[in-house]
Amino acid sequence: MDMSLIKSSETKPERQIRAELFRMGFRFRKNDRRLLGKPDIVLPHYHAVVFVNGCFWHAHGCSRFKMPKTNPEFWKEKFERNKARDREQVEKLLKEGWRVGLVWECSILGKRRSVKITDVASRICYWLEEEPHERFREF
Repeated sequence: MDMSLIKSSETKPERQIRAELFRMGFRFRKNDRRLLGKPDIVLPHYHAVVFVNGCFWHAHGCSRFKMPKTNPEFWKEKFERNKARDREQVEKLLKEGWRVGLVWECSILGKRRSVKITDVASRICYWLEEEPHERFREF
C-alpha cells in the first residue's frame, strides 16, 4: 500500500461527524491552522475542538489497531511519537482554555454505522451544551 495516498484530513469519519453536527445545528470551522494540531472541528461558540482520530495511526488499543509485522521497530517508534504528539497537543489546548473532544474511528464504524454516528454526535452535543465544566472527553 502506498502510504502517501492516506489522507490526514477530510477523512470519511470526519466528514460524517461534521455532517451530523451540522444537521443538529452546530456551526464550526474545519482544520483551523491557528490552533495546535489543526483540530478537525473547531466550535468557537463553545470554545471547544474535536479531533477525529484513526485507530491505526494513533495506536488506539481497540481491535482496529494491529501492529504491522514488517519493520516493527520503525512502526513502534512512529506510533510512540504520534501518541506523544497527541498528548502534547491536548495538554497545550487545555492550558489555552479550550475544551477537547476526541472521537475514535472505532466508535463510528461498523455494521450499524449510521446509528453510531448519530449517537456519537448526540454525545458531543450533550458534552458541549450540558457539560461545560468537562474539559476533555473521549467519544
